[in-house]
Amino acid sequence: MAGLPTITGFRRSPDGGRGLARDLRVRWALEEAGQSYAVELLDFAELKSHRHLARNPFGQIPTYASEGLVLFESGAILWHLGQEHPVLLPAESKARARAVMWMFAALNTVEPPIFESSLARVLERDRPWFAERQEMLEGRVRGVLGRLADRLGQGEWLEARFSAGDLLMVSVLRRLGGTGIIEDWPNLAGYVARGEARPAFQRALAAQRTEAEAVRARG
Repeated sequence: MAGLPTITGFRRSPDGGRGLARDLRVRWALEEAGQSYAVELLDFAELKSHRHLARNPFGQIPTYASEGLVLFESGAILWHLGQEHPVLLPAESKARARAVMWMFAALNTVEPPIFESSLARVLERDRPWFAERQEMLEGRVRGVLGRLADRLGQGEWLEARFSAGDLLMVSVLRRLGGTGIIEDWPNLAGYVARGEARPAFQRALAAQRTEAEAVRARG
């Protein structure tokens, strides 16, 4: 739709409709901000097209385009949106700095071991070294979660109010769904549940699933 920010997503997401593809993070942020947006769905061949590589040289999703600005990387997109929408990043400078800190922590400290462990469960399960390697990977995940749980304590959010830092952290922790790991820290499990209960998250997830169902219906 002309005039609306446009994001890209998978035409057929490899997550099977679980809402783990990274475009959901941008959808959620836009929903929190009350910003309408358009979505361009791409198949895997289109990700490597010259047109898409001009937007993202790594051939990934999501990308974000609005008024001549084109961005890739979900963290960078959320940082940009936070400049325009205080619901994502507080206006007060110290509170904003702390929210940005948690954005970096989610993407650089918490996500890598979680993603590596989840990828190994999919790609290496039949390998002779899987059990030993998975034990090591899960140990890394648990180490990070334990420190995060200690910091969160009984707080509702990572800081005084919900921010893009929480949005990214919840998005990352959702990758542990079905593993039983996060349930070992009830405060983290509750934290994820609070994020998922936000109306903006529910709208973003419903939109992503509706699009996926429409693609499947068309064959």
